[in-house]
Amino acid sequence: SCLINAESGSGQCGPEPVLLFANRIDIRQVLPHRSEYTLLLNNLENAIALDFHHSKELVFWSDVTLDRIMKANLNGSNVEEVVSTGLESPGGLAIDWIHDKLYWTDSGTSRIEVANLDGTHRKVLIWQSMEKPRAIALHPIEGKIYWTDWGNTPRIEYANMDGSGRRIIADTNLFWPNGLTIDYAGHRMYWVDAKHHVIERADLDGKNRKAIIRLPHPFAITVFEDSLYWTDWHTKSINSANKFTGKNQEIIRNKLHFPMDIHTLHPQRQPAGGRNRCGPNNGGCSHLCLPSNKAFTCACPTGFRKVDQYNCLDKFLLFARRTDIRRISFDTEDMSDDVIPLADVRNAVALDWDSRDGHIYWTDVTTDSISRALWNGSKQEVVVDTSLESPAGLAVDWVTHKVYWTDAGTDRIEVSNADGSMRTVLIWENLDRPRDIVVDPIGGFMYWTDWGANPKIERAGMDASSRIVIISTNLTWPNGLAIDYQTERLYWADAGMKTIEFGNFDGSNRQVLIGSQLPHPFGLTLHEDKIYWTDWQSKSIQSADKMTGLGRSTLAENLENLMDIHMFHLQTPCLVNNGGCSHLCLLAPAPKGSSCACPTGINLQVSCTFCIYSGLIMPSSAHTCIDRPSSGFLFLGKVYWSDSTLKKISRANINGSGQEDIISSGLVTTDGLAVDSVGRKIYWTDTGTNRIEVANLNGSMRKVLVWRNLDSPRAIALYHEMGYMYWTDWGEHAKLERAGMDGSDRVVLISNNLGWPNGLAVDKAGSQLLWADAHTERIEASDLNGLNRRTLVSPVQHPYGLTLLGPHIYWTDWQSRSIQRADKTTGTNIITIRSNLPGLMDIEAVDRERPLGFNRCGRRNGGCSHLCLPRPNGTSCACPTGVLLKSDGRSCEEMPETYLLFSNRVSVRRISLDTPDHTDVHVPVPELHNVISLDYDSVDGKLYYTDVSLDVIRRVNLDGSGMETVVSQGLKTTDGLAVDWVARNMYWTDTGRNTIEVSRLDGSARKVLVNNSLDEPRAIAVFPSKGSGVCVCVCMGCFCSVVSINGPYRRVHLDSFNNAYILQHLLLSQKVSECSNVNKCVVQCNPE
Repeated sequence: SCLINAESGSGQCGPEPVLLFANRIDIRQVLPHRSEYTLLLNNLENAIALDFHHSKELVFWSDVTLDRIMKANLNGSNVEEVVSTGLESPGGLAIDWIHDKLYWTDSGTSRIEVANLDGTHRKVLIWQSMEKPRAIALHPIEGKIYWTDWGNTPRIEYANMDGSGRRIIADTNLFWPNGLTIDYAGHRMYWVDAKHHVIERADLDGKNRKAIIRLPHPFAITVFEDSLYWTDWHTKSINSANKFTGKNQEIIRNKLHFPMDIHTLHPQRQPAGGRNRCGPNNGGCSHLCLPSNKAFTCACPTGFRKVDQYNCLDKFLLFARRTDIRRISFDTEDMSDDVIPLADVRNAVALDWDSRDGHIYWTDVTTDSISRALWNGSKQEVVVDTSLESPAGLAVDWVTHKVYWTDAGTDRIEVSNADGSMRTVLIWENLDRPRDIVVDPIGGFMYWTDWGANPKIERAGMDASSRIVIISTNLTWPNGLAIDYQTERLYWADAGMKTIEFGNFDGSNRQVLIGSQLPHPFGLTLHEDKIYWTDWQSKSIQSADKMTGLGRSTLAENLENLMDIHMFHLQTPCLVNNGGCSHLCLLAPAPKGSSCACPTGINLQVSCTFCIYSGLIMPSSAHTCIDRPSSGFLFLGKVYWSDSTLKKISRANINGSGQEDIISSGLVTTDGLAVDSVGRKIYWTDTGTNRIEVANLNGSMRKVLVWRNLDSPRAIALYHEMGYMYWTDWGEHAKLERAGMDGSDRVVLISNNLGWPNGLAVDKAGSQLLWADAHTERIEASDLNGLNRRTLVSPVQHPYGLTLLGPHIYWTDWQSRSIQRADKTTGTNIITIRSNLPGLMDIEAVDRERPLGFNRCGRRNGGCSHLCLPRPNGTSCACPTGVLLKSDGRSCEEMPETYLLFSNRVSVRRISLDTPDHTDVHVPVPELHNVISLDYDSVDGKLYYTDVSLDVIRRVNLDGSGMETVVSQGLKTTDGLAVDWVARNMYWTDTGRNTIEVSRLDGSARKVLVNNSLDEPRAIAVFPSKGSGVCVCVCMGCFCSVVSINGPYRRVHLDSFNNAYILQHLLLSQKVSECSNVNKCVVQCNPE
C-alpha cells in the first residue's frame, strides 16, 4: 500500500523508513515518526561514514581511528573487515547496489577508490587534482559518482563511475561541504556546508542552485520523499525539514554522542529498476566491470596492466625484506616499490606467487611458518605452521596448485596442496642445509640448492623420483635459483663465489653470466629478457640481460635485509581430473608425465591411484594440520583432538577439511581422549577439572561419569566389547583404574611403582593392558585385571603417547623427539619410525580394514531416550549432566528440578542440585558481552539478565531461543536485577544513575522508585507475597536499604558484609515470607 501526499504528489510505499546513522562509538537506527531508537553495532572506535546494501541486507562503515572499512549484516551479526590497509582518513562511503561495488573517499591519501563488496579488486579511481575529498554519493542508474572536496579550493564534482567524464559542478560559496545526497525521484542533489551553516540543493548538473535551511553545524544529510534528514555536530541531534521549503523543522533525536553520517534505510533509496550494465557475466571483464555513462568499462585493480578491452595482466616483481614484502609494478613509469599490507611478518625469507588465484606465499623463519595472502594483502592466512624449523626455500607449482618447500632445520623437502592440506615429505635423506627450490611443472622436475658441507645443486622429479646431483663443483653458498622456461636454462647465484651462473637443466654447458661487482647475491628471478637479483651487501635490486649479463641497472637501492625475489609465470593447467589421483597428483619427467602420491602415513593402493588410510595419527606432528592438540583419535574418516590452549575438543576430516568444535565450554586441560567407534561416543579426561566425561560424537548429551577421587587423570582407553574404560592418574598417588563405560564398577588395577603414567592402550587380541611411564622410563604390560605385570621396554627417555597396530606398539618420545616402534609381546626389535619431530604429543593407530564390531546400543539406542552406555554385563541408560533418570530406568527428565544459575560475564551457567556431581553446564544464551545480574521467572521459564556493555535488560528461554530486549534506553550500569514472579514486575538498580526502577516484565510501565540518598546501589532482591505487597532489599556498600511498595524507604547500617551472601541467605532460609510492614523488612535485612 502507498500513502500519497496531495501537495507534492509523492508517496510512501512499502515498509516504514528507518534512519541509519553513525554515532562514532556505535551505529544506531531511529524511526523518524516514532522516535524508536535501537542499537545496531556498538564498541566501535570512530565510525564516520556508512552506507547500506538493502537487497543483500548489509551495512558498511568506515572507521578513521582504525583506518578500516567494515561490513556487517543489518541485524548486527557477522562483522568483517573489507578494507584494512592503505587507508588514512576514509571519510566518505557509497554502495553501488546495482553492480555491487564499494566506493570511498580518503582525504588522507587524496583518492577515490573502488572495490568489490568484499574488498577485492581494489582500484584507485581518481587521484589527480584531488585535495580533501569528503562526502560521496552514487547514481548507479545513470552511472554517475558525485563527491565533495573541502581542500584549498572547495568544490563539488561528478564523473562517470569508471572515473571518466570528470566535471566540476559547484565551486563558489563553498567552504566545508560535508554531507551529500541524491534525490533520485526529484533528480536533484542536496549538500550541507558546515562553515556556511547551510543546506543547499541543485540539479544534478549543478544548475538551479538554492539555499534551503540555515543551521549550526550540519555534517551529513539524507533525503526520503518530501523530507530532508541531517545530523548536526553542534546540537548533537538528528533533525528533519521539508525538502522543498525548509520548513516544518523537527528534532528527531537529540543528546546523541557524536552523530556522523546518516542514511534512510528503505528500498526506495536503492531503486531496483536500474539496468545492470555489466550483466550476469561481469561484462566479460577479467577483473572490474564499472558502469559509465551509457555502457561499462573493464578496469584493472591498481598495479595490474590492461592487455585488451576485457583482460588485465598482473605483472609484479615481488621481493621480501625480512619484516615486509614489497612489489614493483611494471605498469608504472617510475617502477616505484610499495609495501604489500601484511600482518605479523617477522622474518620473511622465501616467497613465490600462484598466478591461478593471485595468492602470494612466503616463509617466515622466526615464526617457522608458511603463509599466503592475495596480491593486495587481503585474505591473509597461515598455510603451514607445524614441524618447521628453517623454511628457507619455497616454490609454487601453478599447474597442479601445490607448494614445495625446503627446511634447513629438519633437512627435508616437503609438498602440500596450496592450502596446506595433504602435506607429505618428499626427500629427507642425504640433505644438508637445503636452501632455495624451484619447480618446472611443464618438465616435471624440481631443482634445489644445498649449501651444507658439500655444496651442490640437485634435481628430481616433482614426485621425488629420478634424483641426481647436477652441479657439485665450484660452489660455496649456492643461494637463489631461477628457471628460464623459454631457453630451458637453470640460473643460480652463489654468494661465496660472488657469481651468477647458468646451465642446462642437466647441469651441462655451465657458464658464468655475471662475475663481478656481486658482493652477496641472494634471491634470483627472470622476466622476459631480464634477470633480476637481490644483494645483501649492496642493499639493492639489480637487473641485467639474461643472455649476456650486460645492460646492468639498479631498480631499487638502500633496502636493508633484502631476501628472495620472484616474478610469476602464467601457465595453463596441464592436468585433468587431478590426474585420476584420489589425493596428490605430482608431475614427473617424461614419459611418465605424472604420478599419484599420498600424504605421509597413508598407503597407495595397488592401482596406484587411490590412497587408503592405514597407519598412525599424530597430533602436532608433521603429517596433520591440527593446531596444538594434546590428544587425538580418528573415527569414520574424522580425526578428533583436544586442544588445552584453546580449551576445546574438535574434529575434522582426515584431509583437514570440515573442521568443527564439538566441545567448547567447561574444559580446562583435556589430556586424554578416546572415541568409542562402535557406540559412537567420545570420552575424555580433564586434569584441570578432575573429571572423566562422555558425549555423543557431535558433543551433544554431555555427561560427567567420574569425578570423585580423581587427581590428574591423563590417558584413557576403551574396550567396547567388554564394556570397560581404563585410565591413568598421575596425581600424588599415581594409579591405573578401570570402570564400566557408564562409570560403574570402578576399581583400581595398579597403584604401586607408578610415576607419570602417560600413554595407555588396550591390546584386545593379546588381552593385555600397555602403558608408558615417563618417570620410571618404562613401557609396561599386564593382563586386563592388572595382574601379571611385566616390563616391555626399558629404558625409554620420556614416552608420552602409546598405541598398537598389528604386532607392534608405537610411542612418541618428548626427549628424543621421535616415534618409536617395538614388538608388542617381547618389546624387542626397537626401531625409530621418524625423528626430529618437535612438539610430539598423542599418537593413535588406524586400521581401516579392521571391522568395527557389534554395537550393544545399536538397536533403538538400547531403549534409552538419551545416552546408552556399555557396561561389563550389558548396557545402561544415562542422562546428560545434572538431569535425573526417571524411574523407568530408560528416559530422562527434561530439566533439573532444582538448580543454580550464575553468570561469568560472557556466559550463563547452570549447576544442578539434583545430582551429586554439581557440574556447571553451559546455558546457550547468545550475544553475551558483560552480564552482571540475572534472575529467573519460573512461571514463564524465562531468564532475565542485564548486560552493562550493551546497556540493556534482556530475557531469553533457557534453551537460548526467544531472546528479546525488554529495556534498551536510559540505562548506565544495571548491577542488580530481581523478578517479582507474583505481580509480574521486575526491579533493577542502576549504579551509574543511582536509581532503583521497576517495570512490567516486558519493559512497559517503567517507573523510578528511588532516586535520592542512593550511593552506588548494587544487589537487589524482592520477596513477593500474595495479597501483602512487595519488599525490596537493596545492598550498597555497607548499607542494606529496604523499599516497600506500600511503605517508606528505610536504611539499616551493616558492618562489612558480603551482599550476595546476605541476599542468598535470606532467600534460601526463607526468613522473609511476608512484607506487610516495612519494619519487618528492615529486621530481616539485618544479618543480626
